[in-house]
Amino acid sequence: MKSTNFISIVILVLSLSFACKREDKSPSSSSSSKSSKTKISDKKSDKSETPGESKITSKDEKETSGSVKTDNAAKPPSSAKRSPSKMKRSRGSVSGLKRKFGKASAIRSPKPKKRRKGQTEFDKKRFNQNFNTEKYDRIYENPFKLVGDSPLSTFSIDVDTASYSNMRRYLKNRRKPPKGSVRLEELINYFDYKYDSPSANSKIPFAVNAELATCPWKNGHKLLRIGIKGKTLQKNKLPKSNLVFLLDVSGSMNYGKKLPLLKKAFTLLLNQLNKGDRVAIVVYAGASGLVLDSTTCNQKSKILQALNSLKAGGSTDGGSGIKLAYKIALKNYIKNGNNRVLLATDGDFNVGVTNRSELIRMITEKAKSNVFLTVLGFGMGNYNDALLEKIANKGNGNYAYIDSYNEARKVLSQQLSGTLHTIAKDVKIQVEFNPAKVKAYRLLGYENRVMAARDFNDDKKDAGEIGAGHMVTAIYQLVPAGTKIKVPGIDKLKYQTDRKLTGKSQGNEVMTLKMRYKKPKGKKSKLIKFPVLDRTVQFSQSSNDTKFAASVAAFGMLLRDSKYKGNASLNWVVSTAQAALGTDKFNYRKEFISLVKNAMEAK
Repeated sequence: MKSTNFISIVILVLSLSFACKREDKSPSSSSSSKSSKTKISDKKSDKSETPGESKITSKDEKETSGSVKTDNAAKPPSSAKRSPSKMKRSRGSVSGLKRKFGKASAIRSPKPKKRRKGQTEFDKKRFNQNFNTEKYDRIYENPFKLVGDSPLSTFSIDVDTASYSNMRRYLKNRRKPPKGSVRLEELINYFDYKYDSPSANSKIPFAVNAELATCPWKNGHKLLRIGIKGKTLQKNKLPKSNLVFLLDVSGSMNYGKKLPLLKKAFTLLLNQLNKGDRVAIVVYAGASGLVLDSTTCNQKSKILQALNSLKAGGSTDGGSGIKLAYKIALKNYIKNGNNRVLLATDGDFNVGVTNRSELIRMITEKAKSNVFLTVLGFGMGNYNDALLEKIANKGNGNYAYIDSYNEARKVLSQQLSGTLHTIAKDVKIQVEFNPAKVKAYRLLGYENRVMAARDFNDDKKDAGEIGAGHMVTAIYQLVPAGTKIKVPGIDKLKYQTDRKLTGKSQGNEVMTLKMRYKKPKGKKSKLIKFPVLDRTVQFSQSSNDTKFAASVAAFGMLLRDSKYKGNASLNWVVSTAQAALGTDKFNYRKEFISLVKNAMEAK
């Protein structure tokens, strides 16, 4: 009897073993095993990341950061040895036991994430929220300069706004933006101010005004706000446009805030164009191509169809796309019209001409053709702000960052004439301070627009452009004459005498503002001058425009942790901005206040 029981047990064990082996070799189990993939992480993090946002931890020069995770790493070879202690039951074995005894639950491997169509392995990694290669140039803040040593302050105007909307993208996710991304002049110039416009009969394409008030964050100092407004053009009087949409459709654009948003943005633009305007579409990825030859806007449905058919995939050969776009623009050039290339990209040029200096040199050459450039930045994670800002500066153009549909509407609908129609180019400002009134000064922002004094009269030196209706604001912090300030000076000259004051220094002028500009197709600049009288008011009595612009400037300094921020605080910024809202037609100033509050919680 004992022998019979023993034989029965052996038979039962062998049966179970045979059933498990058959299950292991089943086709479904084999395919399941092949589809299972191992997740590899270079670094483990306990911190959660905001979806769709890239973590930035480094500072200033070429600010990049982020760890790399690959969700779909290759499966190790079947011959690789595994530690017995880490061996797991196969899915087939557990499944077989479940059918035999009805107890154990099947263990399912997680479904591998699908790679977006057209993506390379690097693209796949790049879209991971922890992977970040954003690039920003380091900013060296303008220092105080003694008027006795440097009486002239010269810079190129800037109407770009990309820094503000990029900052907003960070703060909406309770993250502080990289210091290198915060350009004070672009924060200040994001907003409209109540500046006087030039008269309709004026031969000068812009009007200038100034206001002088006490400095709210530094006792004893003053703030000088300079405001410039370009002439506004009526829509029915706008010149015909010859536009080339140069669109990045590489794999890096295959993301919700990139190509899909780009299509919506350019649809907004198309709806604003007149029937006589022309549009061509050039795209670039691994290679460039002409999707739509220059087409008049009485065929908008044809243009929209070509735009909406675009799909992303491949690497990024931006250089070839730029060459083709300018070629198409010149082929369809409209004399006395608005000829412009609109580049929309994340700036991730990784094949073809990838060297930054070569790309900038190419754009500088193309700008001589009188074809202007608008640069529109999209996306995050691999965004190359440093390159796009330089391209816009050298391409006789403007630069905006599109982080939302509302921003697209602002740039390409509400402010379309300023975005597309240039009324003056190579616009330079030179301020001569009166040493009898001002001991030292500091220009807030415009660090990468500062020019040598001698460049002001050199028409070969490139400068910024002003579009129709555009506003430009610049703020100086002044140290009145007789006030003590520690600023490195220069030794007394051995072969020259010190400068002597002229009789005009004894008047009431605090400074003289000089401007040079060229007509959109001109080669010779024109000079205009505006004296500014010393009519200082208390900051509390200054205009809403001065108060609000000062609050934005202070906020930028706080984000940068500037050594010049003085007594400014986020609470002061909020209270000052709230008191200076004015009409705020599109609620941009109210949104600014909410961003400041977000900054209080940002990490």
